Amino acid sequence: MEAVKPQQQSNDSKPIWHLMLVFLLPLILSNGLQSVGQLVGSIVVGRWLGVTALAAISAFFPLFFLAISFVIGIGAGSSILIGQAYGARNEEKMKAIVGTTLTFTFLLGLALAIIGGIFTWDIMSLIGTPANIIAVSVHYARILFWSMPVLFLYFAYTTFMRGTGDSKTPFYSLLVSTALNLGLLPFLVFGWLGLPKFGIYGAAYAAVISIVLTFVLMLIYLNKTKHPLQFDASVRQHLRIDLDLLKLLLRLGIPSSINMILVSLSEIAVISFVNRFGSDATAAYGAVNQVASYVQMPAVSLGITVSVFASQSIGANRLEQLKDVIRAGVVLNYVIGGILVILVYLFAQVILSWFITSPGTLQIAHRLLMITLWSYLIFGHAQIITATMRASGTVFWPTVISVVSIWCVEVPVAYWLSGFTRLGIEGIWIGYPAAFIVSLILQYAYYQWSWKKKRITALIH
Repeated sequence: MEAVKPQQQSNDSKPIWHLMLVFLLPLILSNGLQSVGQLVGSIVVGRWLGVTALAAISAFFPLFFLAISFVIGIGAGSSILIGQAYGARNEEKMKAIVGTTLTFTFLLGLALAIIGGIFTWDIMSLIGTPANIIAVSVHYARILFWSMPVLFLYFAYTTFMRGTGDSKTPFYSLLVSTALNLGLLPFLVFGWLGLPKFGIYGAAYAAVISIVLTFVLMLIYLNKTKHPLQFDASVRQHLRIDLDLLKLLLRLGIPSSINMILVSLSEIAVISFVNRFGSDATAAYGAVNQVASYVQMPAVSLGITVSVFASQSIGANRLEQLKDVIRAGVVLNYVIGGILVILVYLFAQVILSWFITSPGTLQIAHRLLMITLWSYLIFGHAQIITATMRASGTVFWPTVISVVSIWCVEVPVAYWLSGFTRLGIEGIWIGYPAAFIVSLILQYAYYQWSWKKKRITALIH
C-alpha cells in the first residue's frame, strides 16, 4: 500500500481535499466499526450471559479506558513526529521515533500488567465495584491487565501508520480483529468444538487472542508490502529509549491524554445531572449519546486527518500547504457532517426507536437530539483548528482551551439551566452547543492572534 507523499502533492493531479478524503474514509469506517464491534459484543454478553455479566465487564471499562487514554495520547504525539519525519523523508529519524515509542509503550504496558495483575482486587474495590460482581470483574480485569504489553504495542503501531498517510491498513486490521473477536466469542464462552467453556471470561480471551493474531498478521503484511514502517532490522536496532525523543513524545502526548480523561470525567458529571430527572431521562441520555457518537465520528476523524497532513507538510517545509489543509478540512467537515446531521434530523424518530421502545422516553430523546445535533459541526470546526496547531507541537494552550470549554462552560451551563430554570433536562443539552461555540471562538482566536505569528518549524531534525 502506498502512503500519501506530501512532496508529490503539488505534482499530483488530485487536489488536496481529494487526498484527504481518501485518507479520511477508512478512518471514519474504522471508528464506526469499533463502535459497532463494542455494541455487538455488549449485546452478545448481555443477552447470552445476563445483565450481571454485562455489569461485571462494564465495571472495568472506565479503568481500562484510563490506561488506554494515556497510550492513545502518546500515539497521537508519535504520529505527529512520524508525519514530520515522513514528510521530510528522514527515514532514520522515523525509525528512531517508532523504536522509542514501542519500547516505552511496552514497558508501560508491562508495568501496568504487573501492578494491575497483582493488585486487581484492591483496584476494583477502590473504584467502588459492587460486591455481587467484584469477583467476576477482578478475574475479567486480570486477563486484560496481563495482556496490556501486547495490546499497547498494537494500538501504537496502528497510530504510527496513520502518521505516514496510511489509514487503510489500520482499517483492514480492525476488520480482521473484529471478525476474529466476534467469531471466537461463542466458541470460548460456551466451549464449542470441545474448547474449554470460559463463560464471561471467554469474552476477554476472545478480545486478547484476536488482537494478538491481528498484530502478528499486520506485521507480516507490512513486511510483505515493504511498508515504510515494516518491522525490519532497522526498526529493531532502534528498540531503545531515546530520552530526547521520549521527552518530546510526552510533551505532545500527555496533554491529549489529560484532555481525554477530563472529557470522560465531565460526562460523569453530566450523567449525575440527568439522573435527577428519573430513569426515562437516563435512558434518553444513553440513546442520544449513541446517536451523537456516530455523528461526531467525521469530526474526530477529520481532526486526525488534518493533524497528519499538516505534520507532513511541516516536515516537508511546505508551510504554504497548511492553508489548503485547513480549508479542505473545514469544507469536508461541513459537507460530510452536514449531510449526516440532516439525515439524522430527518429520520430521528426511526433511529431513536432502535434504542427506545417507551413513547415517553422517545419523546424526551427526540427533543434533546433536536437541540444538540447541529452543534457537532461547530465541534468539528474547532477540531480542525486544534489539530493544525498540534501538528506543529503547540499542544498546551489548545488543551487548556478545550478543558476550559468543558469544565467552565458545558458543566456549569448544564447544571444551572437544568436545576435553576424552567428548561429542566433540556438545559443539560444546551451545555453542549454552548461549550462547542466557546471552544471554537477561543481556539480560533489563539490560532489567529498567537499561533500564526509563530515561526513554524519541524520538531525533529
